[in-house]
Amino acid sequence: MSRSILVVPANKVDGESSIAFQDQLAVEEPLEIRLGSKTVSVTMRTPGHDTELAAGFLFTEGILRGPGEVENCQSSKNAVTVTLKPGVEIDLERLERHFYMTSSCGVCGKASIEALRMRECPILPREAPAVSPNVIHRLPRILREDQPVFERTGGLHAAGLFDAEGKLLVIREDVGRHNAVDKVIGAEFLASRTPLLDRLLVVSGRASFELTQKALMAGIPILAAVGAPSSLAVETAQRFNLTLLGFVRDGRFNIYSGPQRIQ
Repeated sequence: MSRSILVVPANKVDGESSIAFQDQLAVEEPLEIRLGSKTVSVTMRTPGHDTELAAGFLFTEGILRGPGEVENCQSSKNAVTVTLKPGVEIDLERLERHFYMTSSCGVCGKASIEALRMRECPILPREAPAVSPNVIHRLPRILREDQPVFERTGGLHAAGLFDAEGKLLVIREDVGRHNAVDKVIGAEFLASRTPLLDRLLVVSGRASFELTQKALMAGIPILAAVGAPSSLAVETAQRFNLTLLGFVRDGRFNIYSGPQRIQ
C-alpha cells in the first residue's frame, strides 16, 4: 500500500444497519523543512514528492531565487534538508519573519500585497498566453481524471500545471492545497523551468491569497480554481496582472482579473 494511503477499520451506518468495512484514508504527517541546519517550517502534508514540496515552498516564499543556489535536497522520513552551494547568501531576517507570514491566516490585508511586491515576483506577459474558453472548460475534468489517491480516499486537493492548449504537464495531490501547489512549482523549479510564463495553474479547491502569491512568484499568468476566490486573492491578481478564474466547473467560470488572456 502506498505511504500516501492508510487502510483503517470503520463502520458504515445506513439507517439502522451497520456494516464493518476497511476504509482508505489520505495520510497526513508533518514535514520538517530545513535549510542547512536551520528549521524553516513544519507543514502537515501527504507523504510523496517531499523534495519538490520543500524546494517549491522555499522558492514561492522568496527564500530561494533559482535552482542554481541549491547544492542538494536530502529527504528522510518526515524531513527534507536543502543544502545551498558555497557562497550563496540567504536573508536570515526573512527566515525569522517567515513563521509569522505563513501562519494559518497569513499576514492580513495590504501588508500581504506589499510584502509580495518586495519579493520581486516576475513581471507577467501582458496578454499571453491566449487561452480559449473551451480549453478552460476541459481543465477540471482532466485534473480530476488524474488523481489516483483522491479516487481511493476522496480526501485530497490537487494542483495541475497545463500548457495553453490544455495539456496536463504536472499534477500533484496533497491534504493541503498550498502543499499541492508547492509540489508542482517545486518540480518545475528543480528542473530549471521557472519562471512559468506560458503556463496555467489549476487547483481543485478555492483560490486564496496564498495560492495567488505562489502562482505569481513562479511567474504563472493564469490561475484557475474550481472553487471561489477570496477578496484578497482578487485584489492581488488585479494588482499584478494575473488572470484569476473561479468556479471553473460545469461548463462555466467567472473571470475576476486579466480577461485579456481568455479569448
